[in-house]
Amino acid sequence: MAYSTTIKVVVGDTHPELNFTLRDSNTAASGKTLDPEDPTTFAPINLTGATTKVRIRKIGTTAILATITASNTDASAGKCAMAFTSSTFTEAGFYEGEIEITKSDGNIQTVNDLIKFNVRDDFD
Repeated sequence: MAYSTTIKVVVGDTHPELNFTLRDSNTAASGKTLDPEDPTTFAPINLTGATTKVRIRKIGTTAILATITASNTDASAGKCAMAFTSSTFTEAGFYEGEIEITKSDGNIQTVNDLIKFNVRDDFD
């Protein structure tokens, strides 16, 4: 399984807000030559009219623990943001997240790489 950078959080935290730029690795960005090793050459996925969700589960399980709807902050540039709720991570451990885009025409596109979360307990 391919993961993006591991994000470290603490049980119960509601920040930081995570910002994503979603890109199409099969299409070159305007004015760029597509390089499969350089994501800055990938065209942004247009999120206009789309719903972007992040689903989270504990690694090694299949149960979805949280589904967070992201805000499309600059839809034509593929930018979106999500914030945790205090109940997103209720115990320490390793989690993974999947980004799913439902386009305005109902078609679904899921980002292949997963987001990895390293969650530690809060001091009490």
